[in-house]
Amino acid sequence: MNNTLLRVRDLRVDFGAHAVVRGVNFDLSAGETVGLVGESGSGKSTLARAILRLLQAAQGSVEFLGLDLLKCPPAALRAQRRGLQIVFQDPLASLDPRMTVGETIAEPLKVFEPGLSAGARRQKVGDMLQRVGLSSEMSGRYPHEFSGGQCQRIGIARAMILSPKLLICDEIVSSLDVSIQGQIVNLLLDLQDAGMAVLFISHNLAVVRHLCHRVLVMYLGKLVEIAPCDALFASPVHPYTRALLAAVPHMPHAAVAAAPAAAPGEPAASGEVDAPGDVDAPGEVAALDLTASGCAFRARCLYALPVCETRDPPLLEVAPGHWAACHRSHETLNPLSWEPV
Repeated sequence: MNNTLLRVRDLRVDFGAHAVVRGVNFDLSAGETVGLVGESGSGKSTLARAILRLLQAAQGSVEFLGLDLLKCPPAALRAQRRGLQIVFQDPLASLDPRMTVGETIAEPLKVFEPGLSAGARRQKVGDMLQRVGLSSEMSGRYPHEFSGGQCQRIGIARAMILSPKLLICDEIVSSLDVSIQGQIVNLLLDLQDAGMAVLFISHNLAVVRHLCHRVLVMYLGKLVEIAPCDALFASPVHPYTRALLAAVPHMPHAAVAAAPAAAPGEPAASGEVDAPGDVDAPGEVAALDLTASGCAFRARCLYALPVCETRDPPLLEVAPGHWAACHRSHETLNPLSWEPV
């Protein structure tokens, strides 16, 4: 897509001796929604926080509208905060219990639009609450008076009150009922039309498939596959991606036939549910040894070759717009025909 909004290059984040995010490269365009998927502990949330400079990166660059956020001074970074917003995974932990909902949502307006009158701020807050499925009369209540799903919608309202250019969503639908998930997905689709870019972190592959234009697959802090959404679900190349998709449970055909039809704009009842913490591959996710060589997935891969022990595969384009980090990615046009070694 044109109009690149965010450009991430060679980003790495270390926690002590462990590389939690390593060598990450991707672009995000205006109006594009990119999904970020992977097992728990793969570094998805750490990547999101490093992009926003909420965590210190060890190396790399994060260019937002041409400005490297990792190198710009604090004043310049603060000026960019209006266009960069995040909705955190834990809604209660991200809301101040001493502030009413209205005060929480209005706070960004006080910082970035100090010229607004109190009445104009109240109107904007009320409109945003209604936009995320809540009532404007709820603005005087405190976070403890709401359910977890309602608190998540409050966090979304706070992030969107400034109409940011980039919204990072960290598991924002995981605590919501299916009907509310549909409302939030429809809201994000509307924001796409307005030109807002979204980095959508989720375990819910059904929502990712419905909402996203492209998908980034992360394993042990590294992107192992990048592809258009339809291509990834139809023809996954990397063995980890294939194992991740295979781990999604499906309802029996009889149950799918009996399931009610989805409301307009909501993801269809395909039987796909949240992916579990583990995938159908031997072994468990372990911390990455910075001194180790070779592919990090080799110990769990059914298709590993001797070269996988000694050389880390680069991310290469195997089809237009489809990238994979696997030594066997170019063996055949149909990686699904690979035989285990």
